[in-house]
Amino acid sequence: MVVLSMKHISKSFFGVPVLSDVSFEVEEGEVHALLGENGAGKSTLMNILGGVYTKDSGTVEVNGVNLENASVTESEKAGVAFVHQELNLFNDLLVFENLFLGKEILYKTRTLNKRAMIARSRELFDDLGVKINPKSLVADLETSQKQLLEIAKALDANARLIILDEPTTALNTSEIEHLFSIIRNLQKKKITFIFISHKMPEVFTIADRYTVLRNGFFVKTGRISDTTPQELTVSMVGREVSDKEIYARRAPGEVILKLDKASGPGFHDISFEVRQGEIIGLTGLAGSGASNLIQAMFGVIPFSGGSFTVFGKEARTYGIHQAMKVARIGMVPSNRKENSILPFMQILENEYISEHTLSSRIQHIFIKQEAAKYHHYKEMLNIKARSYRALITSMSGGNQQKIILARLLNTNADIFLMDNPTQGIDVGAKGEIYKLILNLSEQGKTIVVNTLEIPEIEKVADQCVVFYHGRIHAILDRNRIDETTVMLHATGAVPPAGVADEHIHME
Repeated sequence: MVVLSMKHISKSFFGVPVLSDVSFEVEEGEVHALLGENGAGKSTLMNILGGVYTKDSGTVEVNGVNLENASVTESEKAGVAFVHQELNLFNDLLVFENLFLGKEILYKTRTLNKRAMIARSRELFDDLGVKINPKSLVADLETSQKQLLEIAKALDANARLIILDEPTTALNTSEIEHLFSIIRNLQKKKITFIFISHKMPEVFTIADRYTVLRNGFFVKTGRISDTTPQELTVSMVGREVSDKEIYARRAPGEVILKLDKASGPGFHDISFEVRQGEIIGLTGLAGSGASNLIQAMFGVIPFSGGSFTVFGKEARTYGIHQAMKVARIGMVPSNRKENSILPFMQILENEYISEHTLSSRIQHIFIKQEAAKYHHYKEMLNIKARSYRALITSMSGGNQQKIILARLLNTNADIFLMDNPTQGIDVGAKGEIYKLILNLSEQGKTIVVNTLEIPEIEKVADQCVVFYHGRIHAILDRNRIDETTVMLHATGAVPPAGVADEHIHME
């Protein structure tokens, strides 16, 4: 049974077509992978389905009911729910308050029935097999828990067609497996999923069928069992994409960054050093402490003990501005929506803002100069945008991430901290980012990359520092970095390795 039928959909923004005569069908109870590079039109198509955008032409039917330029509310009433890549939750509200926002359960006196909302929240979480306290602050949840909270919201709204946009970007392996088990259980109840992802192993694990878009056009559709990752990749990017290792050995210089028994919120007794031109990969399960360490190195959160030196000078007490200006450190933070983009500013303004914060004595911004730099980075990073004057929110998530990378490059930093730098980046562009990281290291830049994706570390890193419960569990040389070894240490399944004994404290 066809639950969704979108036929001959076209959409333009300011006269620029982003979808051209696209047709898309989804069957009841399946997981349908919607694939394509950043800017291919996936999000626009789904935003039309979700009532965020109005189409220029074409028809949309859900369960045989025609949705003619439906609003978000009308789309939700038709049983469609959109779990966005950047989660739409309020961090300052409690879990149950987020769950029932706009549809609160009330007493006859029109006051909030918090007891009923908390009880209903527990029922939803129990049905999903999720352990989340309804009275917890959303800001205190792990990313994976926030993702499941969004799914619980959809189910409470009686959604029968759920769109998952890059749902695994910030999840580790065990969290992804848990999410997939929940999806499979919901499939048994004939709930249908549209799964947007750039990760081929996941697509082939969870999806039943696929549809590929490229540059706003329909390319192909079919069953996952009838194709291969290589064939789909070629369909998405229009060319062969090499999956070979791109790592190249280099001769690093002197030690310029050193941590000695450094501690802070979420990490303890961290000791390692990084030489000029070296690429160090940090990894571990979500919440293992690696991301917290990178934030502390950039001055976002404080160190509580130990030492952190850069170019031989103590940098432990630096704030963000000192880290950038004095220590010449730049950072690509995780969670693009909350920590990176300025949604009400233009693409160009988002790109140059950090550099002008550093050079605040210069009162004037010369747009021609900034535009020239923007076009340089646009070509380097293959950024797709209508105009640098457009709001950054007009871009796809992956292209927003490239603007954040351009912002970092524009500061002329010597030390690059990258926290999950390829989040939302498509399969073709990831290789470009890896090459950029290696090129920067060849220019003498020092790079610390934190990622949950071990293959990324295999492609670029000289060493891998594996975190477990806030401490270093292993420091692996290049020839010892492989997915099995890293996961064994990330899960604590083997004894610590490659770290001095005084720095290891098993939980």
